[in-house]
Amino acid sequence: MPTQDDILQALSTVVDPEVGLAITDLGLIYDIQIEGGKVAVKMTLTTMGCPLASRLIQQAKDVVERVEGTTEARVELVWDPPWNPSMMRDEARARLGIM
Repeated sequence: MPTQDDILQALSTVVDPEVGLAITDLGLIYDIQIEGGKVAVKMTLTTMGCPLASRLIQQAKDVVERVEGTTEARVELVWDPPWNPSMMRDEARARLGIM
């Protein structure tokens, strides 16, 4: 059975090409639920009008499906709470010059 750490590690390979940072570093992953081999991820985006939304969601789903023990992956896009830069990891904020 996959663990939350396994899923987060896989999701850390998905990079937002507009900013060049992993979606995990940007704080876009809100929730991970695991029941047996079924994994459900709730994620958001930095803006509602992100032109790469479907691509990022599909990439997230693809990497979660490849985690050993995962039998089903679902990625849901959510907007609540709204994303803001304080959700980013400190290293990501520093890299983008956001203090």
